[in-house]
Amino acid sequence: MGIRGELFSTKVSLQNRTYFFNVKENRMGDLYLNIVESKNKETGGFERQSIVLFAEDLQEFLKGFDGSLKVMEKAFKEKKRSEFEKKDASNKQREAEEKEPKKRYSKKTDTPEYKGERSYSKKGPGIARGSKKPVVRAVKRDSKD
Repeated sequence: MGIRGELFSTKVSLQNRTYFFNVKENRMGDLYLNIVESKNKETGGFERQSIVLFAEDLQEFLKGFDGSLKVMEKAFKEKKRSEFEKKDASNKQREAEEKEPKKRYSKKTDTPEYKGERSYSKKGPGIARGSKKPVVRAVKRDSKD
């Protein structure tokens, strides 16, 4: 028998926590499992929490524990599937956007509805808008005679 009635001891270390699983025997000869969680405090030192399970209660405890694990596993799978579906949907949307031809406009007068068509007055070029008279532009030339 080990220290303080320990028959078996193992430890599992995770990030900032360590779990100890100790099988012990008390003075009366009863076996029990002592599960201890030890985690680092921000101020220094350790915080310990302990669960004691006697041999006669262990089977009932394991049934509850197993049920809890199944629920967690199912929820974890659903969460992963949901995340995958979101990523898949966003990837499909991105692919669809990439396949659409980008609209390019060559000049400022081009609009998406009338791409390539110019907006002229119905009266034709050379006639000012709002008047019936043709636009006459006089050009002054310098005479060198």
